[in-house]
Amino acid sequence: MQAVRQCSACASRAAGGLLRLQADVSALQSKKSVLRRGAACSRFLSSSASVLISSRQATNRKTVQWKDAAQANTASLTLNPSVQQTEHLTHDCLIKRAASVVTDSTGTLLSQSTMALIDAFANYTKAVHTRIALQRRYLVSLGKLSPAEEDSLQRAIFVQKAEVSEQLTECKRLETTWIKAVNLCKMAAEAAYTSEAAQASITLRANIQLARSHVDEAQKTSAEADKKLAETKVEEIQRMAEFTSSLEDCDEHDIHEAYLRED
Repeated sequence: MQAVRQCSACASRAAGGLLRLQADVSALQSKKSVLRRGAACSRFLSSSASVLISSRQATNRKTVQWKDAAQANTASLTLNPSVQQTEHLTHDCLIKRAASVVTDSTGTLLSQSTMALIDAFANYTKAVHTRIALQRRYLVSLGKLSPAEEDSLQRAIFVQKAEVSEQLTECKRLETTWIKAVNLCKMAAEAAYTSEAAQASITLRANIQLARSHVDEAQKTSAEADKKLAETKVEEIQRMAEFTSSLEDCDEHDIHEAYLRED
């Protein structure tokens, strides 16, 4: 009997252990199911978050692009207000603007050619005065220089003559350019006046008068130098004639003395 009771106790313990094992297995399966559902939820949330982030980034990029385009268009209109106004410009307004531009260009040509011509006249006047000084020095020292000194001075005079001729050629060339510039300015001033650009026409005519006054003054100075050079040439002719006559007188006197000595 005792053995039967022991067997019954063992059987009951075995059955209890089996029931607990089944309960543990069921609990484990339920936990695995929960874990699988959690993983699935995590994947779903992760994919949803990625899609949402991508959508927000695309939206932000489109917004930035739209803002950049809007700012560029605004800047273009701000920097180029004439884009909206060009359609309203008339032919008379365009001609008036073009006439003003032409007066500015011809005025620049006139000022540059005037300065060049004035400098050329100044260089010519300086060369003439240098030649006059050399020529007078030679006339004063006639018969007083050694042959070497006289030859050196004559070479310097020859070189200075060439310099005067070169400067005169330059003056004539630049004077031709200046006259053409004056004529262009006259036409531009007339065109500006008929195009109702009166102020541009008045300014250009005033510049023409100012340029003429400066050139006239430079020409007057060079003309005075030419006059002095001409006087020096006359003086040279007279001096050379006197010097030649004195040499002839000396020769005749020497011949006469020689004849008397022979007698």
